[in-house]
Amino acid sequence: MSPKYPVLKPQEIIRALKKAGFREVSQKGSHFKLKKENPTSIVIIPMHEEVARGTLKSILEQAGISLEEFLKLYR
Repeated sequence: MSPKYPVLKPQEIIRALKKAGFREVSQKGSHFKLKKENPTSIVIIPMHEEVARGTLKSILEQAGISLEEFLKLYR
């Protein structure tokens, strides 16, 4: 696993994905669901204290966003 993936709080990831065009769909327990219409993508964010690097990598793959794109949205 590459250390270039940061360990972030779920709220930081959600904020960046909303900038990318995702919208809130629902929250069930400790998991937050975001959706983007074109192309259709659904991403589940675990609402833990921190999201691990591997989990962030999986979230970005599901969202169809590269790490570089995400980091631009995050900052």
